[in-house]
Amino acid sequence: MSWKTLDDMDLDGKIVLTRVDINVPVHDGKVSDDTRIQRIVPTIRDILSKGGKPVLVAHFGRPKGKVVPEMSLEVTRPALEAALGKSVGFAREDFKQAVDAMASGDVLLLENIRFFPGEEKNDPALAQDLADLADVYCNDAFSAAHRAHASTEGVAHLLPSCAGRSMEAELRALDAALGDPARPVVAVVGGAKVSTKLDLLSHLIEKVDMLVIGGGMANTFLAADGLDVAKSLCEHDLAGTAREIMAKAGTTGCEIILPSDVVVAEEFAAGADHTTVAATAVPSGTMILDAGADTVARITDAFEKARTLIWNGPLGAFEIPPFDHATVAAAQAAARLTEAGKLVSVAGGGDTVSALNQAHVAEQFTYISTAGGAFLEWMEGKTLPGVAALHAS
Repeated sequence: MSWKTLDDMDLDGKIVLTRVDINVPVHDGKVSDDTRIQRIVPTIRDILSKGGKPVLVAHFGRPKGKVVPEMSLEVTRPALEAALGKSVGFAREDFKQAVDAMASGDVLLLENIRFFPGEEKNDPALAQDLADLADVYCNDAFSAAHRAHASTEGVAHLLPSCAGRSMEAELRALDAALGDPARPVVAVVGGAKVSTKLDLLSHLIEKVDMLVIGGGMANTFLAADGLDVAKSLCEHDLAGTAREIMAKAGTTGCEIILPSDVVVAEEFAAGADHTTVAATAVPSGTMILDAGADTVARITDAFEKARTLIWNGPLGAFEIPPFDHATVAAAQAAARLTEAGKLVSVAGGGDTVSALNQAHVAEQFTYISTAGGAFLEWMEGKTLPGVAALHAS
């Protein structure tokens, strides 16, 4: 790896400006899900153990460069303190004074960096102000690495820089999945619309050996192949694009796996009457809401042949049973193979994480990314400014 980690840095007595993602859900004035906070705990503890003083920089919501009191990061402080088992200072303003007052063992959280208009503009002046606070920069926010902001990209060029533990784990997992993976590689791409994942599909068919397409976007490919998908969600205007992707896959040697049987219903509702039919025989007046058992068997067979799995998006309308069956069954198969040491499995994206949690298999996957947009852009082969800045430092 061409980026440094905390192990490469001398932190003793140093102020460590640490970019974290604690943009967590809040309900009734309290953090309702502390997953992202738990992810940064190892980095903060390691900085402290090496004699450093962590100064946490983060965003919360979308204040668009203005001070919005209800988007103050102070709301996260109780959850941070609970996770760390120690008090956390908070600087609403005059960051320099607060940093200068830190003693050994202190942790300081700065107010929402997006209150500053220069943050999202990657203003060099704000980047310099942040750099002036510290001796070392540590980025532990992969989920914000696709943004070239002052706190994610600009400041990294002004201080000795490294990746935090969460960022390090993410980058290593992603490199194992697409950078230099064990082959064969299978990718699962699901979700509602092809239009949101065109870049992803185009990139993956050049990188992976097998590509499973599921969810509503599979309907567009089935329709492009001449099948009648009846009332199903389908982007008929992208039929030509779908055919181009399938043709390109033929030239790159990537096998595309589409549903051969599907679960259909007349309405998308819990407990709706449903049946499984061949993808070539979807009854009029019905909609495809999940992949069938034969398709799941083909997907499982692909997993068994593969050494590496990348997963983004569900295979069906998993939010409502029984249309979660294909996603759950395939996820459980991937988890079994991962636990058996036969598969490296990396997954990411909001719906994906929810679906894997629903299947009770998230703990068995090799790595689950909570990054959302950054994970998707990485899968698309795009350069992430926050990561590139670490390479350059």
